[in-house]
Amino acid sequence: MPLTKLNNKAVANVTSIPVALGDMVLVSSATASSSASIEFSLGSYKEYQFYFVNIHPSVDGADFTFNFSTDNGSNYNVTKTTTAFQAYNNESTAVLGLGYENAWDLAQSTGFQLIMRDVGIDNDQSGSGCFNVFNTSSTTYVKHFISRCSKYHYGDYAGDDNIAGYANTTSALTNIKFQFDSGNIDAGKILMFGVN
Repeated sequence: MPLTKLNNKAVANVTSIPVALGDMVLVSSATASSSASIEFSLGSYKEYQFYFVNIHPSVDGADFTFNFSTDNGSNYNVTKTTTAFQAYNNESTAVLGLGYENAWDLAQSTGFQLIMRDVGIDNDQSGSGCFNVFNTSSTTYVKHFISRCSKYHYGDYAGDDNIAGYANTTSALTNIKFQFDSGNIDAGKILMFGVN
């Protein structure tokens, strides 16, 4: 692909980019304002990509979580098996590490799966990241997903939370819900893209 020149001098002033996004389409977005949860309907894209931007809880140390529905949002209780690991470092570098987090994973559970653990409530604390789920409309295969997020832990840590797994159902996934395990989503934005 040849190099192209942006139509503006400063990136902050860019109004268009002269390259195609291919098969990636912005399907929906939601901005939280003391929201109990944010829900999206899923369709027939081969992949959905969600981007979390400065997700901020109303309760200190809350876990940001998700679950799926197969019945158009009436119930969020899809069976999941997952795996999780994190890297972390606090501001003084006195506590740091990288490791598997078996307390975070699910084994054939219908509960909500955490995406970001212990997000802080201070004005400068939040979490951002991405979540991908594949082939949600399939009625043949289970549905795989992966998530990677960077968060500001309530104990002044930088945290890199990584979750992967599958929804153990051959039913089509119709909806996804994001919420904190305690309190509301005080602020933040979620962007939903579909990929063919």
